[in-house]
Amino acid sequence: MALAVATAHAAERPNVIYILADDLGYGDLSCYGQQKFQTPHIDRLAKEGMRFTAHYSGNTVCSPSRAVLMTGQHSGHCYIRGNLGGEQGAELDPQMTVLPEVFRAAGYATGAFGKWGLGPTHLEGHPNPLSHGFDEFYGWKSQTIAHTYYPRTLVENGTEVAVPDGTYVHDLVMQRARSFVRRQAIAGKPFFCYLPTAVPHAAMHAPRQLHEKWRERFPQFDKRVGKYGAGGEPCPDVQNPIAGFAAMMENLDNEIGALLELLDELKIADNTLIMFASDNGAHKEGGHDPGFWNSTGGLRGYKRDMHEGGIRTPMLARWPGVIKPGTQTEHLSCFQDVLPTICELVGQSVPPQVDGISFLPTLRGHDAQQSRHEYLYWEFCTGNDQKIASQAVRFDQWKGFRKRGQQLELFDLSQDPFEKSNLANAHPEVVARMAEIMRAAHTPLPSQKE
Repeated sequence: MALAVATAHAAERPNVIYILADDLGYGDLSCYGQQKFQTPHIDRLAKEGMRFTAHYSGNTVCSPSRAVLMTGQHSGHCYIRGNLGGEQGAELDPQMTVLPEVFRAAGYATGAFGKWGLGPTHLEGHPNPLSHGFDEFYGWKSQTIAHTYYPRTLVENGTEVAVPDGTYVHDLVMQRARSFVRRQAIAGKPFFCYLPTAVPHAAMHAPRQLHEKWRERFPQFDKRVGKYGAGGEPCPDVQNPIAGFAAMMENLDNEIGALLELLDELKIADNTLIMFASDNGAHKEGGHDPGFWNSTGGLRGYKRDMHEGGIRTPMLARWPGVIKPGTQTEHLSCFQDVLPTICELVGQSVPPQVDGISFLPTLRGHDAQQSRHEYLYWEFCTGNDQKIASQAVRFDQWKGFRKRGQQLELFDLSQDPFEKSNLANAHPEVVARMAEIMRAAHTPLPSQKE
């Protein structure tokens, strides 16, 4: 859906780069406490910008979380609430104004590079990144194929292109993103670069040299073999997936370091807002061992859980000259807040479907002007009938959690950040409020309406 083109001069607005890691846990960056490897280039975003400690993904699995990011709707309203099988998967409503369309209406060049995760990127007649406001797309053709870093093809602007056998495609994707940034900077046009990297999801694939380096560091795991499938695409087994995870994280960190160097080279770092987050919590697939790495930072739960380990995400933001370096915020925020934040940033109206609240005042250091959420709500659905599997609510210090068919649990995160003590019996009035929010925030999916 088109928006009115902004009248203000677009070049006066900052470039925006949004980096979305895949299944990265709250404790998987050294700036969030990771002890067994370092992420110095990503940490630079924290050192030179702001670190969020109460930021949440849109859901606890990939597609619905990305749908929240794109639409600004929380998962009780967004009609993608679980991962759907098949090549088609979950697709965004083509009639709804989504994140890249806001940028395009403001005069920005828009490019997406990596894992779309919201339906196929190559099938004619299906919504894809180009039909949702991106000028360019380069990446995997479907969510299933993004399980491997050695696919036979990638998709370039809707067309499948062959990839040489044995090519580690994550590097190709990152190179293409940097090429986009360079071209727009030379042209003098503001840009939105969306980087939904597949790292560190699924198969623990990494460039050979880095993998061998970390195998020498962790030889005790050489008898472990990580296995994963990718819809018939080449997906090699990984000897020592523990080493593979560290290697793929080092590779991601290096690629982001190259991106930061490029911004410095082009002299556009001061006019570029970078945000970094993860689509959900740490996974336990392909031989990955989040317990060994303390990937959740001690938080309870993993991907597919509505506990903190499944939905709380690292969130870093750097904007030199605007965001005060080395700052930290406890502002309660979620993926649905990104779209209204961007609308305020680029001078566009907030689309009517949006549930989020702009956190631009927080980025600018204007805490007194920052609006607050009454609550945050999530629901995760499974199966072809998309029944609710779990729900969660967060307001103030309270966290409510309920699995299908079970009693609502209550936690005081200010005293119990790891959700060990269920206080439901001690605070029935808070439980009642949680239950009412879960009822009111849920809108039935179209298929569930009579």
